[in-house]
Amino acid sequence: MPHIELHWIDYAILITYFAFVLGIGFQLRRNMRSAEDYLLSGRAIPAWIAGLAFLSANLGAQEVMGMAASGAKYGIATSHFYWVGAVPAMVFVGVFMMPFYYGSRARSVPEYLKLRFDEKTRAFNAITFASMTVMSSGISLYAMGLLLASLLGWNFDASIALAALVVLVYIFLGGLTSAIYNEVLQFFLICAGFFPLVLVGLENVGGWNGLVKQLEAVAVSKGYVAGAYTHAWTQMSSPSANPMGIEWFGMAMGLGFVLSFGYWCTDFLVVQRAMAADSMLAARKTPLIAAVPKMVFPALVTLPGMIAIAISSQTNGAFQLPVKPDGSLNYDMTIPLMLQTFFPAGMLGLGLTALMASFMSGMAGNVTAFNTVWTYDIYQAYLKPGQSDGHYLNVGKLATVFGILASWGAAYAAMKFNNIMDLLQLVFAFVNAPLFATFLLGMFWARATAHGAFFGLLGGTIAAAVHHGLSLPMGSAPGLKGGWLAATTVYPSEMAQNFWTAIWAFSVCFGLTVAISLVTRPKAVEQLRGLVYAYTEMPKDPVDLAWYQRPAALGGLILLAVTILNVIFW
Repeated sequence: MPHIELHWIDYAILITYFAFVLGIGFQLRRNMRSAEDYLLSGRAIPAWIAGLAFLSANLGAQEVMGMAASGAKYGIATSHFYWVGAVPAMVFVGVFMMPFYYGSRARSVPEYLKLRFDEKTRAFNAITFASMTVMSSGISLYAMGLLLASLLGWNFDASIALAALVVLVYIFLGGLTSAIYNEVLQFFLICAGFFPLVLVGLENVGGWNGLVKQLEAVAVSKGYVAGAYTHAWTQMSSPSANPMGIEWFGMAMGLGFVLSFGYWCTDFLVVQRAMAADSMLAARKTPLIAAVPKMVFPALVTLPGMIAIAISSQTNGAFQLPVKPDGSLNYDMTIPLMLQTFFPAGMLGLGLTALMASFMSGMAGNVTAFNTVWTYDIYQAYLKPGQSDGHYLNVGKLATVFGILASWGAAYAAMKFNNIMDLLQLVFAFVNAPLFATFLLGMFWARATAHGAFFGLLGGTIAAAVHHGLSLPMGSAPGLKGGWLAATTVYPSEMAQNFWTAIWAFSVCFGLTVAISLVTRPKAVEQLRGLVYAYTEMPKDPVDLAWYQRPAALGGLILLAVTILNVIFW
C-alpha cells in the first residue's frame, strides 16, 4: 500500500492532541496525593463523565479498527456486538450489579470476590485479569503500530515504542483520572473523525441503497444468499448461511449472554469507571448513560468496514484490501485504507488523531485497571500487606511502567490474526465467560460457596483451553488459533469458535460451582449482607428525581430502543 505524506495542518492537529493529553497528566499530578487518588480517582467523578469514560474505555483501537475489520469480514452481523452483545448487559450492570460493587466499597472486582467468597478466588481472578489486560493493551499497541507503519511508512517497532512512551507519561503522572478525562476527549474525537468518513464512503457507493446492492453481489459471489451481509438475523438459521459462521443460538448464548454479560458485568476495566463515580446514583447511571451512544456506534465503526468490502469488490474500486502472507485478506487495514483514500489534508489529520486517541484510550484503560489490580489484589494482599499509603502509591506507579512494558511484548502476538477483534473475543472467552458464571451465582444465589466458586472458575478456564485446543477455524493451521491438542471440531470462522469456547467455559464453571457448593458450607447470612441480592437493600432513588432519570425506567427505555434497532435490521 502506498504511503501518504501528512501536511502541516495534519501535523498541527496531531501535535495539539499530544500536547493536550500530556498537559492533562501534568495538570493532574498535583492531585495524586494518595493511592486512592491515583488508582480510583478518589471516587469523585460526575456521572456524565464517568458514563462517557465507561463507553470509551471499551472504544480503544481494537474496537475502532477491529469492528471495522469485522464489518468488512462479517457484514452487519457485527452490529450484534452492540445491540445484543453490549447494551442489554450495560443496562443489567447499571440497574442490578452496581449496588453490590459500589455499596460494598470494594476497590476492584477481585476484591469483591474476596468479600463474597475467599482469598483464593480473588487471587485466581486477579492473576487471570491482569494477564488479560496486558494482552488487550498489547492489541491496542499493535493496532497503533500497524496504523503508523501502513499509513505513514514509519518503522513498526519504533512506532509502538513511541506510542507506549506517550501513554506511560500521562498515566504515570495523572493515574486513573488522567485516563478518564482523556477517554472523554477521545469520545468526541471519534465522532468528529469518523462521521465524515462514513458520509464520504456512502457517497462513493451510492448511499445506503447502493451499498446494499453491492453487498448483495459480494454475498452471492461468496456462496451466500443476497442479504447475508445486510441482514442481522435473517441468515442465522445455520452456520453456513452467514459469513460469521454462527447460528442464532450460538449468537444469542455465546455473545448475547456469556461474552456480553461476562465482559460488561465483571471486567474491571469498565466497572472501574463506574466505581469512580461520586455517588451510588451516579454509579448506577454510568453504564446507562454509556448505553445510549453505544446503540448508534455501529454507524461509525462497523459501517466503514461494510463500505470497504463493497469498494474492494468493485472492478475499478478506489482500493483493494491487502492480502496477508497466508493468503487471507488483512481486514485490519480497513480504516487505514479508508482514511488514506477519502480524507484530504486536515481531515486526514483529524481522522488519524481520532485513531491515535482510540489507541491511547484503550491502552490506558487496560493499564489503569492492571495497576489497580496488581497493587491492591496481588501486591498488598499477598506480597507486602500493611505498608503505608505512600508505599502503595509508588507501587501503583511502578505497576504502570511494568504494564506498559508487558503490553509491548503482547503486541507481537496480535500479528498472528487477520482481525484483532477475533483475538480479543478469544481472550474474553477464557477470562470473562467463566467469571460471569461465578458472579451470577455469587450475587443471586446465597448457597454458592467459596470452594464452589474457586474450582468452578478453575474448571471453566480449563474447559475453555480444552475446547480451544480441540477446535480450529476453517483454513487455519494448529497453533495460536487452536487445534494444539487435536482439531476434532472445525468452525467456519474464528468468531464462531470464540462464541462456543465461551459457552463451554461458562457452562462448566456454572455446573461445577453449583455441584461443589451443594456439598460444601456457605457463609453465614451476616457475612453476605451487601454482597448477595437476597440480603441487600437496593438503593432508593431520590423522591424528587424525574421518572426518566431513574435507573430502572431509563434502562427500560434503552432496551426498547435497542429492540427496535434489531427489528429494523432484522
